[in-house]
Amino acid sequence: MIDLSHGEPFASGGNRFCYRHPENPQLCVKVMRPGRTAELLGRAPWYKRWRGEEYFDDNLRELEGYSQRALQRDTAGLWQHLPRWYGIQETSLGPAAVTDMILDETGAPAPTLRQYLNKHGLDTEVRAALQRFADWLLQYGVLTKNLIAHNLVLREERGQLELYLIDGLGSAAFLPLPEVSDFFAERYIQRRIERMWLRVDWEISDKKIPWRKFEARGLKRQR
Repeated sequence: MIDLSHGEPFASGGNRFCYRHPENPQLCVKVMRPGRTAELLGRAPWYKRWRGEEYFDDNLRELEGYSQRALQRDTAGLWQHLPRWYGIQETSLGPAAVTDMILDETGAPAPTLRQYLNKHGLDTEVRAALQRFADWLLQYGVLTKNLIAHNLVLREERGQLELYLIDGLGSAAFLPLPEVSDFFAERYIQRRIERMWLRVDWEISDKKIPWRKFEARGLKRQR
């Protein structure tokens, strides 16, 4: 069992706390916030409640994401933009998803895309990194949910910035067609990439327009 009782999370989201593994700081350990799955279940619309608390467990959703077809092939280059997965392991704070830590050159957790954009904007380096990431998604057929700026981190490799997806693997499609069909997977991934670029545009804007309205306008223009 991983003992997290003497550590503090280095990051937290709405649903999970993120710790560095106490015995191997190269690993990230993600645990659900206490009572969060029950809270999400209670707030969910009636048509989602039948799924039970497990449906709202981000660790189980991440397990599903890493179990997708594309990641079972383990071909060369597949892990260029993803931390490797080490399963769900027991900790002193409950079950945790364990992955590689993506670290910067100092050994600290790599900055998020949001942090980078806030500091540097959409400069040439990060634009190129985003394009390489988008090309990789299509090349390997990796399914993701919405690609948002705090779920992507950046680090320098071989003299250039590279993006890593640290949360949000899996399909958000209502029907499971992208999970079983390469044709539908490519169409699905392309739509996620379009939304990713829109999200970047919103991140560097003044954000006076709420994201959902900004997204709807952008998608309408693309059509």
